[in-house]
Amino acid sequence: MSKVLLVLVVLLGGAAAYVATRPDTYHVERSTTVDAPATTVFAQIDDFSVWKEWSPWEKKDPAMKRTLGTTTSGVGATYAWEGNKEVGKGKMTITASSPGEKVGEKLEMFEPFASTSDIAFTMQAESPTTTKVTWAMDGKHNFMSKAFSVIKPMDGMIGKDFEEGLANLKKVAEAKKPPPAPPAPPAEVAGNAAAAGDKAAGDKAGAGDKAPAAKAGSAPAAKAPAAKKK
Repeated sequence: MSKVLLVLVVLLGGAAAYVATRPDTYHVERSTTVDAPATTVFAQIDDFSVWKEWSPWEKKDPAMKRTLGTTTSGVGATYAWEGNKEVGKGKMTITASSPGEKVGEKLEMFEPFASTSDIAFTMQAESPTTTKVTWAMDGKHNFMSKAFSVIKPMDGMIGKDFEEGLANLKKVAEAKKPPPAPPAPPAEVAGNAAAAGDKAAGDKAGAGDKAPAAKAGSAPAAKAPAAKKK
């Protein structure tokens, strides 16, 4: 065995040993605050038929082939796609759905490499009209993905897509949020209006209780004639 070959074997063995020490799992997470109620945000995530309005991968391949299941929202809904090398081929299935709180998904990638991960969208109301949305992905590395993560960690590959997707989601949800409720009248105005209503009701009731008075100068009622004596 030549020295060059021996060096290559040692280097490859060292690289493999280093890759083996890399974490077995990965976690990617991004958050944003949306100026819309949690129910409005949830509706954009829980329904795969509206993902095209905000998904960060739509622009990467406008010709991407999409296949929606017979159910597009809620547990059991599916969304499959096949496109160029930037989007690959995969499938998502909704595994958990709590209105206004959480959407869980199973993500299966078939190309450019096979992998399975869990996706979670969580919504936390910060006020009646604003919502904090967190998009997270958790999965397990195989040897090849571990090796690739040495060059480019999963957070570096997916994090920017999550940031772009959340920015798009924010725009879509804020455009669809319900109109604000009309402001309540000031307490003083409301109190005066209530008092006026009570007074009007009281006046009307008092008028109904009083008997009509006889007009001045009117003739007294005629007396019945006395019976004649025999």
